[in-house]
Amino acid sequence: EKYRHISNHHPRRLGARTMTSNTNKDNNSPSSIQRRPTKAEVAAHNAADMTRRMVCGGVAGMIAKTATNPLERIKMLSQTGEHGAGAKGQKQSIIGLYRSILQNEGVLGLWAGNGANLLRVFPAKAVVFSTNDLYKGALRKVANVPHEEALPGPLAFLAGGFAGMTASAMTYPLDFARGRISGKLASDVGKKQYKGIIHTIVLSVKEEGILALYKGVTPTLMGAMPYEGIKFGTVGVMEKLFPAPKDEKPNPVRKMCFGGLGGVMAGLITYPNDTVRRLLQLQGSRGTTTEFTGYWDCVRKTYAKHGIQRFYHGVTINVIRMAPNTAVQFGSYEVLKQVSEGWF
Repeated sequence: EKYRHISNHHPRRLGARTMTSNTNKDNNSPSSIQRRPTKAEVAAHNAADMTRRMVCGGVAGMIAKTATNPLERIKMLSQTGEHGAGAKGQKQSIIGLYRSILQNEGVLGLWAGNGANLLRVFPAKAVVFSTNDLYKGALRKVANVPHEEALPGPLAFLAGGFAGMTASAMTYPLDFARGRISGKLASDVGKKQYKGIIHTIVLSVKEEGILALYKGVTPTLMGAMPYEGIKFGTVGVMEKLFPAPKDEKPNPVRKMCFGGLGGVMAGLITYPNDTVRRLLQLQGSRGTTTEFTGYWDCVRKTYAKHGIQRFYHGVTINVIRMAPNTAVQFGSYEVLKQVSEGWF
């Protein structure tokens, strides 16, 4: 079906030509025939289309993350407790954290870690969105779901979950660096323990060894499946419940609404796991004395010392952040896909 679609609708992209007789070049000539694209041309087109989707996904992720980074910074400081107000792990208000950042690091402190985030987000979101389409196509074939029908919720969940795990495994060291830069507040005005991506990675390896770059990778991979699965699965369910009119291009605003809802749902359900991975990323860092032997040791010690509410520090700002962040991701991705259609 895809082969037929390519040859019928994209002849110029694949080099498909209408070949006519030397004696009659009229388009209505019975001798007019259309050359079918070769396997190599089809493969080249599919590779180019995958590249286009990866670029669109990466750019969409960068736009969304930069726009919401101040909220992300406040959320991470609330999770880690490394905000210099009272005892470590003590909860501080959103406004209080905002003021602390401005007082200690200035306005640019709201975007601390954004450079590492963008370096991570571009490949991560490129892989997430493109491989999600790839996994959806594979699951659609396995389940024999017609292309014009929305993928069932469980299959959409699996596709998103596999895409999330693939992206997380490929870009984790950058996520680790971002966690250390954003998860600690400068102790004095202008004095920061971790000053940039390269500095953070080099310093962490020098002081803690190469494996330090993978602290927190277990909860990251554990959380990637449900997080991306719930996010893309929610979008899939909403598309099933509120199907778009047939033969109509996907509406970016519609995608934004579904994506925003999916992001909030995913953020709420997986938030405790995200807190654990941030705590594991900071262990052994400068100024942090708490040590954990692993995932469950972190859960046990944190619960024993602070109670269940400690795992939800920053959840309010996270919900506020997730709605616009995910909405912009899905909306931007859809717009960029439509704009770039036909470039390859």
